[in-house]
Amino acid sequence: MHNPAAVGPLAGKVAIVTGSSRSIGAAIAHRLAADGANVIINFHKIAVDAKRTADCINNSPDCSGKAVVVKADVSTVEGGEFLLAECIQNFGPPDILVLNASVMSHTRLANTSEEEFDTTFNTNVKGPLFLAKAVAKVMQPGGRIIFISTALTSASTVLPIALLFTMSKGALEQMTRILAKDLGTRGITVNCVAPGPVDTPVFRAGKTPQQLKSIASLSPQQRLGVPEDISPIVAFLASQDAQWVNGQTIGVNGVRHLSYYRTLP
Repeated sequence: MHNPAAVGPLAGKVAIVTGSSRSIGAAIAHRLAADGANVIINFHKIAVDAKRTADCINNSPDCSGKAVVVKADVSTVEGGEFLLAECIQNFGPPDILVLNASVMSHTRLANTSEEEFDTTFNTNVKGPLFLAKAVAKVMQPGGRIIFISTALTSASTVLPIALLFTMSKGALEQMTRILAKDLGTRGITVNCVAPGPVDTPVFRAGKTPQQLKSIASLSPQQRLGVPEDISPIVAFLASQDAQWVNGQTIGVNGVRHLSYYRTLP
């Protein structure tokens, strides 16, 4: 479904953003719609947040792109295929795929379970890989696939409690390098964005006000990132201007050398 009223650098484009009901995913979806793309808002559990994000886009004078909400568990191959089918039915084949949905556990090795491993890697690795595979079959030259990683993969201080999360996001960065060569022959770019600490409910969970203040103080700007710091970089990678950017993991963290997490256990 082409939107003839759409204007902007992404006018006429179709985007899927997984895990886009709130926080970083919602900000990305809003920015892509503001740039003219029709966007699929994906959620798995909390419908009210997804509807709120879609309503914000559809009722905003700043967004010429439109949004449709699709419930799908993108940790499964079937869920990803359903999401793609709904996208095609509503807007047509996607030109942009942003793989934002993820889970983060806080477990050291001694307490890591097989179930937690499977949940993390199904959501953070398996789901994104097979959704990218399905989308690549219908994506035209000029398509964009964008993974969302984390600054933890390159931080100077690592977190013992972020073992599975960091492992899974590291896998995404290696997938980015390889798929960029595989799909690059068809004119499809594959890149990855690695945010630093972003002020979201998930990031705040389990941290004291003192810890949050300490982490913020390590930035030259003396603050945490916000979702709107991340979305413009994704929008750039989705645009025609980024046609010569491929296979890259781009840190969006407010500093050059990360030691944000040294204050945490």
